Amino acid sequence: MSVGDARGDGPVGRTADDRPARPAVRPEGAEPFAVLMPLWGKDRAERVEQAVVSATEGQQLRPDLLILTVDGPLTPELEELVKRVEAGAHGPATVLRHSAHRGVAAALQDGLESSPYELVARADADDLCRPERFALQIPRMQAEGLDLLGGAMREFSDRIAPGDGPLRTRPLTHAEITAYLPRHSPFHHPTMVLRRSTVLAVGGYRDLPLLEDYWLWERMMLGGARMANLPDVLVDYRVDEHLFARRGGWRLFASDLRLQRRFVKDRVTTPTGFLRNVGERGVYRLAPGWARRLAYRRFVEHDGRTA
Repeated sequence: MSVGDARGDGPVGRTADDRPARPAVRPEGAEPFAVLMPLWGKDRAERVEQAVVSATEGQQLRPDLLILTVDGPLTPELEELVKRVEAGAHGPATVLRHSAHRGVAAALQDGLESSPYELVARADADDLCRPERFALQIPRMQAEGLDLLGGAMREFSDRIAPGDGPLRTRPLTHAEITAYLPRHSPFHHPTMVLRRSTVLAVGGYRDLPLLEDYWLWERMMLGGARMANLPDVLVDYRVDEHLFARRGGWRLFASDLRLQRRFVKDRVTTPTGFLRNVGERGVYRLAPGWARRLAYRRFVEHDGRTA
């Protein structure tokens, strides 16, 4: 399945209102950067190919390297795709392989450590990067010396075309982000550009189911990282019917509890804040999937909305 298939996806390489994207031209003095994308056996090959194209050839400012981290065995279709990526079908690329599935935190940490560049952009294997994403983020990272820079997303699915789904925002300024972090994650992980040395200095990605990114943001904040979000939609985020179902259950509530205990220990939140956060997360994790979706829309996205 190619980009712009029967699902109604717009062709990668065009802007949201269907204007052709500007040619990929590297501004003079632009800092080189890598794109880090994890991959595992349950990803779908046609979606991965769309994601790869959107993060490489489809960009107005193309990355200097794509780092694809293969986390465990793959299907034959995915193996064929990985071979094409490794051969340079979409630009310079390196593939890191692990024979067993170890989880996204380990895959991201390995990719981050292997990057030859200081700036590393995250991308997921089933989302679509907007063509202007890196042209907006990389100059801002350079100009302001930022360590973390994210942006907004729009949801899409097999039924909703990119650009038409619900908007997901987050606080914009460093001060707003630090005030928001004790209660909710202040960044959308698939939109992030990271400064490699700062991430590694605080210990990098550590295993915590579904919350490895949130834990990293907390440690980076405590380490003095300079943080911001753009108001622009940078990524079209794929939402399937099982997304909110996967975000429930006792295992993930245990992750919440572990992270909130860390927040108290690090004085990011108070004991009262701990009780409030744990109570809210307990209700959220243990509610039916449909109720979890409504709660996310009402209490998380509403609080993070900046425009």
